[in-house]
Amino acid sequence: MLNFSAAELIIPLVAGIVLGYLLRGTKHVGFSRVTLAAILVLIFSLGFGIGSNNELLGSLAKVGLNALVIASLAIVFSVVFVEAVRKLVRLS
Repeated sequence: MLNFSAAELIIPLVAGIVLGYLLRGTKHVGFSRVTLAAILVLIFSLGFGIGSNNELLGSLAKVGLNALVIASLAIVFSVVFVEAVRKLVRLS
């Protein structure tokens, strides 16, 4: 299993933020395609990692059910709190 330190993850993030800040006035060329390609590679890698891990694959039903419950509760409570804040602030 790969072990990453915080610096190995934070340094590229900060470098990207700084580069984006410095280049914010220039014309952006095709970053949406690069971003889409990177996301697809990450999704493929995630699927490959799940498929090659027998222990995780065996417990996929339980993990999937937990993920469904957590996602559903997050959506429900987000809607409930937004409505409560709307009424509190008197937005319609």
